[in-house]
Amino acid sequence: MEFTNLIRSRYSVRSYENLPVQKEELLKVLEAGRMAPSAVNYQPWHFVAISDPAQMAQVYEAYPRSWFKEVKNCIVVCGDHRAGWKRQIDGKDHTDIDVAIAVDHMTLQATEIGLGTCWICNFNPMLLTKTLHLPDNLEPIVIIAIGYPASKEIPAKKRKSIEEIVSWEKYRN
Repeated sequence: MEFTNLIRSRYSVRSYENLPVQKEELLKVLEAGRMAPSAVNYQPWHFVAISDPAQMAQVYEAYPRSWFKEVKNCIVVCGDHRAGWKRQIDGKDHTDIDVAIAVDHMTLQATEIGLGTCWICNFNPMLLTKTLHLPDNLEPIVIIAIGYPASKEIPAKKRKSIEEIVSWEKYRN
């Protein structure tokens, strides 16, 4: 798929077919995350792929939304702040940025192969950490709901105009 069409096709899917995602497709999505760039190539992420219905039910407790209860698969993307690059001048931790880049790669890869995703951040991180038995160094940052969209219709995107979000500096010759 052409990149422009790909980014216009990706949207937050909240209704999925009642089918689990094939392992080969999940591996393709996970590989896209693995290949994402990160600050100083530290790759401070860890992906937890969940397909077991009992474990999905536990993840649901950390994000109890009715639409999410029907999701058959998700990927919990964790960041390791101990492993992330920190900018020397002010100590800015780039772990969250690196994780966001990996998540973006995964959601675009999923779209390209016909899967839908929803990027979820409004969950209970303490409950999810406990549910997944995560070590102290891993913080769950994003849950990616993933599956086959129930509808093939792509909703219209609402975006600010380019004039609202870009400032141009004058170029000097």
